[in-house]
Amino acid sequence: MTVDELVDSIQKTLTSSDQPVGFVSPSHFVKQVINAVMEMRKRGLNNTIVYNSNGFDSVDSIMLLEPYIDIYLPDYKYSDDSLADRLSGAGSYPGVALKAIREMYRQKGNQLIIDENGYAARGLIIRHLMLPGYIDNTKGVLSSIAWDVSPNVHISLMAQYNPIYYKGDDVNLQRKVTMAEYEAACDYFTEFGLHKGWIQSVESTDNYNPDFEKPHPFEQKEP
Repeated sequence: MTVDELVDSIQKTLTSSDQPVGFVSPSHFVKQVINAVMEMRKRGLNNTIVYNSNGFDSVDSIMLLEPYIDIYLPDYKYSDDSLADRLSGAGSYPGVALKAIREMYRQKGNQLIIDENGYAARGLIIRHLMLPGYIDNTKGVLSSIAWDVSPNVHISLMAQYNPIYYKGDDVNLQRKVTMAEYEAACDYFTEFGLHKGWIQSVESTDNYNPDFEKPHPFEQKEP
């Protein structure tokens, strides 16, 4: 797909001039993201641009994106190298993600700008998903954000893990987060001086389940 075709597709999906445009898991398409945003601006499309990533980004890539991204929405999944290696095959994740997030913070700072419609227009929001049995990992993530980034940054602390189709052999990941684990994570949030953002309710495990049987909108239908 060419840049023109990509932006044509974006234009077709937009319902208003203030609708945000999100690039999801785009770390390996940074140059294409930049080219797409440049083309959008040439066409007069000044929509809020969201960079929605898993946090495993290079600092060089984030620096390239500075003129083009309005909102960074990275995950910060792991503070433990061995856990990152075992669950995601990325033992270097904690260090790489922290450096990338610090660069995002350098660009956007603490302030999250909200537009007249109540939507985020500029800033940084760091997401972290609590994992059952690994709340020490959450403790490490939150302390790292508070001490190595800023206690004033916005955080989305999520409790929605629900192993509906989990096929692995990790006993912890075969269940949801317990109330005790949830309360411990919330206590860490406060303990480390974090005070901006959102903490999902523990009931969110039942509210954010996608329909895995629903066909993908771009799935090819059989003739």
